Amino acid sequence: MMNVNPSAAHSPRRSVLCCWSLLLLLMCGPQRALPREPCNVLFIAVDDMRVELGCYGETQALSPNIDRLAADGTLFERAYCQQAVCNPSRASLLTGLRPDRLRVWDLPTHFRANLPEVVTLPQWFKQQGYQTIDIGKIFHNWRQDAYRGDPESWSEPALMHYASHATDEPWIEDQEVPQNLSLTPRTEMRDVPDNAYFDGRIADLAIARLKAWKAAVEEQAEPKPLFLAVGFWKPHAPFNAPKAYWDLYDRSAIELPKNPEPPRNVPSLAMHDSREILRGFVGKQSSDLSEAEVRALRHGYFAAISYVDAQIGKVVEALDALELRENTVVVLWSDHGFHLGEHGLWAKTSNFELDARVPLIISAPGMPKAQRVQSVVELLDLYPTLVELCDLPMPQGLQGRSLLPVLRDASLPTKGYALTQHTRPAYPTDSQPVSAMGYSLRTDRYRYTEWRGPESGLVLARELYDHRLDPLETLNRALDVDSREILERMREQLAQLVDASPDAAAWYR
Repeated sequence: MMNVNPSAAHSPRRSVLCCWSLLLLLMCGPQRALPREPCNVLFIAVDDMRVELGCYGETQALSPNIDRLAADGTLFERAYCQQAVCNPSRASLLTGLRPDRLRVWDLPTHFRANLPEVVTLPQWFKQQGYQTIDIGKIFHNWRQDAYRGDPESWSEPALMHYASHATDEPWIEDQEVPQNLSLTPRTEMRDVPDNAYFDGRIADLAIARLKAWKAAVEEQAEPKPLFLAVGFWKPHAPFNAPKAYWDLYDRSAIELPKNPEPPRNVPSLAMHDSREILRGFVGKQSSDLSEAEVRALRHGYFAAISYVDAQIGKVVEALDALELRENTVVVLWSDHGFHLGEHGLWAKTSNFELDARVPLIISAPGMPKAQRVQSVVELLDLYPTLVELCDLPMPQGLQGRSLLPVLRDASLPTKGYALTQHTRPAYPTDSQPVSAMGYSLRTDRYRYTEWRGPESGLVLARELYDHRLDPLETLNRALDVDSREILERMREQLAQLVDASPDAAAWYR
C-alpha cells in the first residue's frame, strides 16, 4: 500500500502547485479547441493528360515540376474518371455526382439544365466563406448565353474560360508570329514565348492573383481564405506547345505504341473513329498513319505535357515564394486519359484503361510526403476529400468517398473500385442520341465492361481484362471458358452499382 503523508498532501506549497496546474489546464484547454486557420486551396486541372509522367514511372514525357509536386504529397497510382470526355467528367468531379445522376453524357449539356439547384465544389467553398476564383478551363468551356461556365461557383467572373481549343492560336503583342515549323496535321511548332498561348497567360494570371491575395493579407485587409482554380488547356489537341518544349525531345527516340492493334475478341462497340485527331488526316484510319506521322503526333503530345508542366511549376513556385504553401492544399488532376495510337485509337471516348486512368496528386498541410496510394479511387472522391481536408461541413448526397484516411496512411484500403462509362456514339447529339452505354468496372485486378442497349438495359457485349496477366488490355477474356467464375462475380458487382442505383438506365428513359 502506498504511504501518504497527510501533512504533505495539504501543504501550502502543494496547494499553490495545484492552483497553477488548474490555471494551466484552463488556459490550454480552450487553445487546443480553437479552430486552425482555414486552408487555402490551389486546384489545378489539366485537359487530356494521360498518366504519362515521370512520377508515375514513365520515361518518355518530361514532367519535372509535376514530379516535384508528387514528391511533396500523395500520388494516387490508380485514379479513374467517370467518363472519358471533358464535360461529363468535369461535371461529375465538380458536383460529386455520377453522370447518370446528372444526366450529362455529352459535350453540350450543362449540368444545371437537369439539376439547377446542385451545389458544386467551389460553390460549397464559397458558401463557407471562401473567395473562389476561376482562371482557365475548370468546367467545360460552354459558350452558350444561358451557361457561360458556372457563375454560381465563383466569387467573381471567370477568366480565360470561354473559348475553344481551336482558338488557342499564338499571339505576341506588337510582333509577328513566327511560322509553323511542323508539317503534321493537328500539331504546331512555333518559336514563341510561353504566354503566346493560353496556358502561359493562365499561369501569369494565376501568379498575379496569388500576389494580390497575399498583398491583401499583408495590408491586414482580412481577405477570405482562397480557393484558386487554375485550369490549363493542354495537352489537349492541337499539340501546339512553343518550340522550346519540342526541342526537349529527340523524335527518333520516341517509342511507337506497344499495342497498336485492337484487343483480340473486342466488340465493335468498344472502338471509335478517333475523329479528334484523324480529322486532320483526311481519308486515313489509324492503321494508315506512317511511323513518321505517329512519332510526330506523340512528339507533339509530349511537348504539350512538358509545356503545361512548366506552367504548373511557375504557379507552385509562386505559391512557395509568397510563403503560402504551408497553409495551402494543392491538388492536380486531369479530366481523363488519352490514346496515342494504342489499340488503334487516338484521343479519348473509350472505356479502356488509357482513357479511364488519370493523374491525381494531393499535397496538403500536415499530411505525409512522397507517398503513393495503390488502391483504386475515383475523381468523384475529390469533392468530399477537399471538404474534409479543409474542415468544412460535409454536404449531403455526394456519391464519392473522402480520401482523407489514405492521405494520412497510404496503406489503408479504399472502396476498391471505380466505375467509368461511355456512350455510343462517342459524341452524342440531338440528331444522334445515345444508343448504347458501356459501364466499366475497375477493381484491383480486373476491368469488366458491359455494353448495354436501350431495351431495358439489354447487354449487347462484354469485355473482361486481367491486368495482372495483361496490363495493356490486349485480350478480351469475356468469351474465355476459364473466366466464367470471375466474369459472374464482376457482373454481380457491376449490377449492384448500376442496376440497384436510383439512376439506373437514366440514359435511355
